[in-house]
Amino acid sequence: MSEAPPRLPPRDSGDAWVEGPDGRRYWGRYGAAGLLVHDPAAGILLQHRAEWSHFGGTWGLPGGARHEGESAVAGAIREAGEEAGVPADALAVAFTSVFDLGFWSYETVVARAARPFEPSIGDAESLELRWVPVDEVDALPLHPGFGSSWPRLRERLGESVRVVVDAANVVGSRPDGWWKDRAGAAARLLQRVHLVSSAGVAATEFGRSPGRAWPRFSVVLEGQATAAGGGEDAAGGMAVPGVAALTPEVTVVRAEGSGDDAIVDEVERLSRIAPDAPSVTIVVTADRELSDRVAAFGAEVRGPRWLLDLLDAVDPRS
Repeated sequence: MSEAPPRLPPRDSGDAWVEGPDGRRYWGRYGAAGLLVHDPAAGILLQHRAEWSHFGGTWGLPGGARHEGESAVAGAIREAGEEAGVPADALAVAFTSVFDLGFWSYETVVARAARPFEPSIGDAESLELRWVPVDEVDALPLHPGFGSSWPRLRERLGESVRVVVDAANVVGSRPDGWWKDRAGAAARLLQRVHLVSSAGVAATEFGRSPGRAWPRFSVVLEGQATAAGGGEDAAGGMAVPGVAALTPEVTVVRAEGSGDDAIVDEVERLSRIAPDAPSVTIVVTADRELSDRVAAFGAEVRGPRWLLDLLDAVDPRS
């Protein structure tokens, strides 16, 4: 007896077509999202779409309609789990890219495989799932939407955004009594940085196309502030059940001597990690001498106000 074909998951209120002003239809009442998983050793995980589906027979990303109130990250990971058996705890989200028509949007969630895994067909929407080497993706008949976005996405594979924070300079930029308890002030800063690391930052802050990016933060503490706790308990996560690797780690650097020297050392260390990959390193400080020192390693400098605005947007407290 042959096995019954995989069943489609129950329909959600988001599983509906949206019609544009020109009459063209787009799937997903609340928009749609897809997951691009990149494993440097295996390539890109692609789905050969069932013939009955929209643009059937083409290759694209696992994904689909978002549920009401569901984030693009949560929607893409849910859909990839249902369609392709992608384990959520094997993902490290790097950035998202948005195609927005105003009345409908599609968000591509780009994640790196934190560990190897084999996909498995979970419903009737896939003919085949395959890891495709990056250089071979263009040889396949691609879904038109994915095909048009692939060149830009490919350029950003391996991209990293690093933010090195001069904690003393940032904390000292607000007269909120930090000098009475430097360790406590540093701990509060760390808690808020964890929140931003979890929520992500608008990619336009780093000169990227609309979407979100998840920077890797290094927070450098010096003097009495080195006694501060790490603040991990306040991170909160991205509210995607079962996803352990989504939020990039916040590195706490406790300077044994000069905080400026520790910042320069951290920037130099980061410059040696995957030097050929597209990356941005930002140092948050208002110290002019330190700014000149880190610029020698290609780092960009932004003042404390830039970081404080990001923190306030996620956690509005003084």
